[in-house]
Amino acid sequence: MYDQNHLLCRLSASGRSSKIFATRPDGPDVTYEGLFRGAEALAAALVGAGLMPGDRVAVQVKKSLEALQLYLGTIMAGGVFLPLNTAYTVSELAYFLSDATPRIIVCDPARMNEISAIAGSATLLTLAADGTGTLMQAKGAPGFLAVPRDADDLAAILYTSGTTGRSKGAMLSHANLASNSETLRDTWHFTPDDVLIHALPIFHTHGLFVATNVALLAGASVHFLPGFDADAIINAMPNATALMGVPTFYTRLLDHDGLTHETVSNMRLFISGSAPLLVDTHEKWEARTGHRILERYGMTETNMNTSNPYNGERRAGTVGFPLPGVDLRIMANGKEVPKGEIGVLEIRGPNVFQGYWRMPEKTAEELRPDGWFITGDQGFIDERGYVTIVGRAKDMVITGGFNVYPKEVEALIDAIPGVKESAVVGVPHPDFGEAVIAVIVPENKAVTKDDISTALRTDLAKFKQPKQYLFLPELPRNTMGKVQKKALRDRYAGLFTDAQ
Repeated sequence: MYDQNHLLCRLSASGRSSKIFATRPDGPDVTYEGLFRGAEALAAALVGAGLMPGDRVAVQVKKSLEALQLYLGTIMAGGVFLPLNTAYTVSELAYFLSDATPRIIVCDPARMNEISAIAGSATLLTLAADGTGTLMQAKGAPGFLAVPRDADDLAAILYTSGTTGRSKGAMLSHANLASNSETLRDTWHFTPDDVLIHALPIFHTHGLFVATNVALLAGASVHFLPGFDADAIINAMPNATALMGVPTFYTRLLDHDGLTHETVSNMRLFISGSAPLLVDTHEKWEARTGHRILERYGMTETNMNTSNPYNGERRAGTVGFPLPGVDLRIMANGKEVPKGEIGVLEIRGPNVFQGYWRMPEKTAEELRPDGWFITGDQGFIDERGYVTIVGRAKDMVITGGFNVYPKEVEALIDAIPGVKESAVVGVPHPDFGEAVIAVIVPENKAVTKDDISTALRTDLAKFKQPKQYLFLPELPRNTMGKVQKKALRDRYAGLFTDAQ
């Protein structure tokens, strides 16, 4: 039986019982045996609270090793794990809870009163960052026998960010998670000798399914941090071998005086994802450390799809090749386009989700009957087979009937001295339909609109050149460091129309 449930059970009996799974700055080390015994006790607590196979367990708690055990315990108990961003407000939570109808909700004790008002008939339990709470008080004895589940049964539901409408619950099966974790373990050469610095949140696929599951399946150890802390990561590097992070991790670490060749001498791999990594960051990191960051591409609905090679050229600005077992094609107007041409990426493989929770129409729109998932990301495949993402289809600007791909413009702006980063979006325009505008974060105040417009004049067709340049101290981002272009479009929606 090929499911995440049984892979985890196999791990608990694989001779790793005394091996350290996690070291942490705020608590004792935890062995594999301790991790799984705690998970078994929480599985018993969930079943004791009424959880049946297929029931959802909604979780909004701070990052802790106990929260990780709750994920494992939910899987063992046959439940469906539903992690929720700790930044969600009560009004946002009300939608997720009414949509997912969880049997059990686990929240931080500080939020119990406000969440109880929207919990409905669900059982409400608490779990604090220090591992206390009513969930821990209810835990049973270790030795819980995992509930059998089929490979296609749901293991988790992760809600998309909902930047273009109602958030959608992506249904991920045991086979989806297990197959992707095993592929990544092998592709990135993770072994029991690895120590992964884990500073990512665990309400997101990156920290929960990529970092955690890969480490578990490899029998590796993790240095488990509550969140990003540049000092803590730098201090952990001499005793670690790998780091998984978002681009913001790397830009902030580059600002740290402790990042040196000597500091990273024990490290073998730096991985980045969840948002595009600037070519400039690639180059600065390599110059500073001697390491070339490995960038990959994934989605909530698919986990990971592509990766730059472990051995071979890691090409800045690309996300590498499709992972083993994953098919990728670039489509436009119902046909696959030639190499080098831009279209929408479609993915097929064992990692592709089962559809959107209670949204059969939306599922039918984006998941073809033959298994191809329409990602909504635009990109191309170059002559060597590397995949490059140019942006979301919804981010493409159509101005005067011409298509403008923001990444092309952003790459040129970002290369201008004095520019730290930029975001290019389209906003309503009375003549052109949409106008291209550039929002820029300067490295210093010396760079001007004229500097940028002059630099672009010879490299871009006139219709691609921004009609306005705006400056901000920083770009709006979500918790994973991805630039929120919808927020920029909303903010500047009246830039040209209001003037009329």
